[in-house]
Amino acid sequence: MSGLSYKDSGVNLDVYNQSMGRLPRLMHRTFSPRVRPLDGGFAGLFKLDFDNPLFRRNYQDPVLVSCTDGVGTKLKVAIEAERHNTVGIDLVAMCVNDAICCGAEPLFFLDYVAMSHDDPDRLEQIVSGISDGCVESDCALLGGETAIMPDVYARGDYDLAGFCVGVVDRKQLIDGHDIARGDVVIGVASSGVHSNGFSLVRKIVFDHQKLTIDQHVPELGETIGDALLRPTYIYASLVRKVLSHYKVKSVVHGIAHITGGGLAENVERILPEGVCIDIDCAAFPRPSVFPWLQRLGNVETAEMFRVFNMGIGLALMVSPFYAENILRMIHDAGFKAWTIGEVRSGDKSVITRNTE
Repeated sequence: MSGLSYKDSGVNLDVYNQSMGRLPRLMHRTFSPRVRPLDGGFAGLFKLDFDNPLFRRNYQDPVLVSCTDGVGTKLKVAIEAERHNTVGIDLVAMCVNDAICCGAEPLFFLDYVAMSHDDPDRLEQIVSGISDGCVESDCALLGGETAIMPDVYARGDYDLAGFCVGVVDRKQLIDGHDIARGDVVIGVASSGVHSNGFSLVRKIVFDHQKLTIDQHVPELGETIGDALLRPTYIYASLVRKVLSHYKVKSVVHGIAHITGGGLAENVERILPEGVCIDIDCAAFPRPSVFPWLQRLGNVETAEMFRVFNMGIGLALMVSPFYAENILRMIHDAGFKAWTIGEVRSGDKSVITRNTE
C-alpha cells in the first residue's frame, strides 16, 4: 500500500498551484510606481514616497494607519447565490473606509482567503473583486495568502480577512478631537445593507420567511440576491477629494464609517468631551431594503438603527462655514448626501430623532 499524501487529506497542491498562477495579473493591475515588484517573494514591497519629483508626496511627519476587517456572514449569501466576484469589493471597503476616517491615504492592501478545498475558479472570482476594490480605492493589492483547510470549513464554505495600511501627515490626522459646537453633520448615502448585520438578514429572509436567493421582490424591484449582494460603497476617492481641496484641519473635524452599531454608536466613538450630536433621521431616505427587512422580521425600529446603517454609510463633522460647499463636492463626485445633524454642547452622546 502506498503512503498517504497531502491530496489524501483534502489539499491538492497541483490545483493550488493552478490557482496561484491566476492571481498575479489581478494584483499587477492595482500597482502604482510606489510598488517594487517581487513576484514569488515572501513579502510585498512599497515605497512610502515617489522617486519622481513630479509625484513626490513630501511627507513631513508621516503616521501609518492600519485597519483589518472581514465580510462576515454576507459570505453565506454569496455562496448561496454562487456569486463571488463582489464580496472582495466589500472586503476592501470595510478596511479602506475605516482608514480614511483618520484622513489617511490608503497605500496597500493584503488579503487572506481561507477555503474548504482547492477551487481556482472561485478563488479567481473572489480576488477579482478584491482587485476591483483596490483599483477603486487607488491602493495596491500588495500580497495575500490562501489557506486550504478541509477540516475547518464545510465543503464550499470560505472566509475572508483584509488588511489595509495607509498614511497621513501628523498635522492632517483626523481623530475627532476638533469636533466643536456648531459643526454640521453630513451623511453620505450607503449602497444598502453594506456588510453588517447579515446574521439578522439571513435569519429574517431565509430562516423565518423561507425565501430564496433568486426570488424577485416587487418592493425592491430586484431579486433578493441582487439586493443583498450589492457591494459596500468605497468612499476613499470622495474623502481624498474633499481633504485635498481643504488642506487645513479647521474644515473637516471628524469622519465616522457607519458599520455595526449604526449611526449613533459609530459617531459617538469619535466625539470629544463636552459635545453631543443631534441627528434628524427624517433628513435622509431609507433604502427600500431596510423597511422590507423590518416588515418581514417585525424588527423594532431601535434594533434596526442599532444593527444597520439605515442609509448612511459615512458621516462627516465639518465646519458650518464650509458645509454647503462640501455637500456640493460630494454630489459632484456622484454620491448622494444630506445635512443630517448638528453638534451641540453635551455629554459625548448621539441623539437620533424621527427614526420612525
